[in-house]
Amino acid sequence: MAPPDVETLDLRPSGRAMELRESLVEFMLERVFPAERDYEEYRRGVPPGDSSVPPVVDELKREAKRRGLWNLFLPAESGIGQLDYAGLAEITGWSLHLAPEVTNGAAPDTGNMELLHLFGTEDQKERWLQPLLEGEIRSAFSMTEIDVASSDASNIATTIRQDGGEYVINGRKWWSSGAADPRCELLIVMGKTDPQAETHRQQSMVLVPRSTPGVTIVRDVPVFGRYDQHGHCEVLYEDARVPVSNVLGEEGAGFAIAQARLGPGRIHHCMRALGAAERALALLTRRARSRVAFGKPLAEQGVVQQQIAESRAGIDQARLLCQLAAKTIDIRGNKAAAGYVSAAKVLVPRVALEVIDRAIQVHGGAGVSDDVPLAAMYGWHRAMRIFDGPDEVHLRTIARKELRKWEA
Repeated sequence: MAPPDVETLDLRPSGRAMELRESLVEFMLERVFPAERDYEEYRRGVPPGDSSVPPVVDELKREAKRRGLWNLFLPAESGIGQLDYAGLAEITGWSLHLAPEVTNGAAPDTGNMELLHLFGTEDQKERWLQPLLEGEIRSAFSMTEIDVASSDASNIATTIRQDGGEYVINGRKWWSSGAADPRCELLIVMGKTDPQAETHRQQSMVLVPRSTPGVTIVRDVPVFGRYDQHGHCEVLYEDARVPVSNVLGEEGAGFAIAQARLGPGRIHHCMRALGAAERALALLTRRARSRVAFGKPLAEQGVVQQQIAESRAGIDQARLLCQLAAKTIDIRGNKAAAGYVSAAKVLVPRVALEVIDRAIQVHGGAGVSDDVPLAAMYGWHRAMRIFDGPDEVHLRTIARKELRKWEA
């Protein structure tokens, strides 16, 4: 990574972003936070693994559209760049189960929409992208496999074999997030079309309708014992057939397309994680001011003050790195920002987990209960150190870039 220049270090949001921020904060305070209780009560009232959608979600989606808080993640739709979106995505991270979805900014749909926008044909965009942009359907990304180390995508064993005018898909995937949602109509599947090709040209991506014969949702996999509404699924593909025209981009481009998808997706996860860290710090400080132990409020205990200070410093440090990565994407593109994105993907979840863990500790028994959102937040952000590339892979990327720099 080259040192950032002055232009890259100008991290000021645009006037448009500031207007959207004001509107989004108002939406969060007026509508989203009050709706969290309804959402959680609905989810507690259905059996584990039930992926039915709480009615409050559609109510909030209609309101977000009315306020112009819709598809903010995609520059072609929102008119803002990644730096501007960083501050907005952080705010949606305050309420991770609700705010990203009701503004149509939730994974995996955002990444899938980016792929269709960049690589889809006109027919593919009409059939799949437009309904996703309207929030009428949802989608899943089917890449990770249960039997191989999927942090190295060249290991993927699912086969996509051409038979006349069709592809025949066979394989077993898991962590296909979103596949359990009753609104899910599209799976983007990565598999090998040519095992004899050069390593990074063996894979392709194809668009598979959820209703395709041979596609079976085997199970919804919980995250730290918690079932998310949209599901994280194991999916079996047994002689599933789709037209050859369903290839995304071109044959052999699957690996490159995956990198194009995961770049912005990784930084968006980091942006939202900053919002979760801010909420955890707010809960920590509120608890510290309201609880008395050993004759004085927790906020006057030196150890708690240190936890608050460490949390603030860590969040601000992580935010600057995230903003630098976003600004580099805006002015130099995804490839130039890859090192910064990898650094953010490692650092931001670590900081978020540290802050959430401190907040849990200050809350005592309440912190590990569902009376406050900290336990759920911890589980998701611990998983974040694995999905979209584990820490070890990103650290390897950073180290290689640094070594090449000194070799040069």
